[in-house]
Amino acid sequence: MIRILIAFLLLGSLNVKADEGMWIPMLLKKLNHEKMKKMGLKLTPEQLYDVNQASLKDAVVWFGGGCTAEVISAKGLVLTNHHCGYGAITALSTAKDNILDNGFWAKSYQEERPAPGITVSFLVRMDDISTEVLDSVKNLSEKDRAKRLPAIYKSITDRVTKGTTYEAQCREMFKGNAYYLFVFERFTDIRLVGAPPQNIGKFGGETDNWMWPRHTGDFSMFRIYSDKDGKAAKYSADNIPYTPKYFLPISLKGVNKGDFSMIMGFPGRTNRYEFSQGVQIATDMVDPAIVKLRDVRLNAWKEQMVKDVDVRLKLTSQFAGVANYWKFYRGEAEQLKNNKVFEQKQKEELAFGKWAADKTEYKNLLTDVSKAFEAYKPISLQATYLGEGISSPFISRMTAMAIAIEDAIAKGDDKTTEKVKSQMLASLDDIPFSGTIIDADKRIFDSILVLYCNNIPKDQQPKFVGEMIIKGNANSREAIKNYTNDIFTTSIFADMDMVKAWFKNPRISLLKNDPMYKHIKAFRNYYNDNFKPKVDEYNETTLALGRLYIKGLMEMQPTKQFYPDANSSMRLTYGIVSPYMKFPMITNLDEVIEKNIKFKGNPEFDVPQRLIDLQKSKDYGRYAMKDGKLPVAFLTDNDITGGNSGSPVIDGEGRIIGLAFDGNWEAMSGNIHFDPANKRTICVDIRYVLFLIDKYGQASNIINELKIVQ
Repeated sequence: MIRILIAFLLLGSLNVKADEGMWIPMLLKKLNHEKMKKMGLKLTPEQLYDVNQASLKDAVVWFGGGCTAEVISAKGLVLTNHHCGYGAITALSTAKDNILDNGFWAKSYQEERPAPGITVSFLVRMDDISTEVLDSVKNLSEKDRAKRLPAIYKSITDRVTKGTTYEAQCREMFKGNAYYLFVFERFTDIRLVGAPPQNIGKFGGETDNWMWPRHTGDFSMFRIYSDKDGKAAKYSADNIPYTPKYFLPISLKGVNKGDFSMIMGFPGRTNRYEFSQGVQIATDMVDPAIVKLRDVRLNAWKEQMVKDVDVRLKLTSQFAGVANYWKFYRGEAEQLKNNKVFEQKQKEELAFGKWAADKTEYKNLLTDVSKAFEAYKPISLQATYLGEGISSPFISRMTAMAIAIEDAIAKGDDKTTEKVKSQMLASLDDIPFSGTIIDADKRIFDSILVLYCNNIPKDQQPKFVGEMIIKGNANSREAIKNYTNDIFTTSIFADMDMVKAWFKNPRISLLKNDPMYKHIKAFRNYYNDNFKPKVDEYNETTLALGRLYIKGLMEMQPTKQFYPDANSSMRLTYGIVSPYMKFPMITNLDEVIEKNIKFKGNPEFDVPQRLIDLQKSKDYGRYAMKDGKLPVAFLTDNDITGGNSGSPVIDGEGRIIGLAFDGNWEAMSGNIHFDPANKRTICVDIRYVLFLIDKYGQASNIINELKIVQ
């Protein structure tokens, strides 16, 4: 199958727009290199990706499993976004030593701070395993295929990692028409080196999030440490800065309209081959529900965060994560409508239906798709309201963790039970649950129950709602309030000390009598018994139909170039530095100060006095543009998504010119639909990064270890 796919890809390799596609690096030589050269790339395919020799891919790392970063020195210095390092920076901050608000610059190795939980993974190689996997699942039903795949993956990953310290992952492409193996070397001793104050690294806050023009200094710096032999090792004072196979040089040349740009990283997930009915459900139902449910958490947290700096530091990382995709889903629903993606998908499906009318393999495909979505649509909010709603308060999360311990104990395996207990106790550290945070959680719990009762059809609600929550009370709002008060008065999960005590010595009889246990089990069991089988069937059916649809599209359009959806595997995108509509292509520090003045009193637009002083004195050194202004951010038309945060923006000679950190509001339909007219990537200019390290942070030690090309 993969040979057929490659043939389809090659036939159309010179006909696609430069800015669309997240491409597999090992296929660049066959698919993309000639076009990239015409656009301005000066590197060979081997300099981009090579297994035997150092190449660009050896400097680009998977950061924390959710972002991208790049190695920028011979001493293992890593550059990524501020929001990617945000959790680590927050965890290292206290009210007395508030490096989140004040910034942090290590002036020596000794001052660098260990960042527990942060990992950095290097891609060692990738392999095409399509033949082996597809032969192993041939003629299996979708359900049997899903059961078989984990065993196949394990067999392959065990084989390739045997006798090594490597890790490996198998990834499906084109909804299972092809498969690739990715082998990694993962480092866990990672230390914070530098970060600007958050009112620089997060300037504009949620107001500017996903917007252009943008003025955010979104970067942070870490260092990889290894043992004395250069191997990955747990934290030790004896570990040394890691010597990488390759690191990226930095360009001070700046950017001009039409300059070639490429971005390598680990984009999270797209669904570009979604059916029109899936678009409609996302637009009209699921996305608005997520926004509404997340709004509850954000409002309750914010009310407490503005009152107390300690509460703000405890909640800020989780707040930022929830808020980021709260706004994303708002934007996605809006732009799917604005860009008429449902109508475009229908048009594509109509063309496919006409082509498939006389082809036995495909002629019933779209009819089967319609049947699957028709059955799923009435229950499409169930999983959302369980995951984003009922399960989202801290009290619910702690209860779910206790249930995981209960399940482990029920299996009778003491070793597994102790492991689960240890994991759950460690997870409690991520849950701030005291004082006014409990008050906020109580408000969240109450408000979500109201939304659930108002938005989930009565005949889709568990009997528990009527019998234990509403209890026949004509005033359901009052009933929910009373129920919430009872929960937070009587449950052990409303008191962190009691929770920790139970986790250390779990008494199952106490758990089973707890009202929060009964609450979570009631909603979970009802979903598992009544909706999960239907949702699983829907997912299995649409996955199989999606796989067949992509195969058919490739047969129908043999000269079109297809690329696989993002799935957290390494990809490269290429395009150009490009303006957008009436807006400037590059923003500058003067505009930061103008926003600060315009939005005076809004903490999202505060800036440190030192930055104001530097702007007044125009002390920009070698980082200024030709007009004397200091660049902050710029635009390209590269195709990226979540997970690309922190990815290096690289010029045609392989030098960093910026960091990707966001997309633009007008193209937020991008996970489902690529919009060539509006799609832009927002990048922090590397000159602004260097200025902040050098002039603002006065960390010349960091500047001195970089390879900077004037």
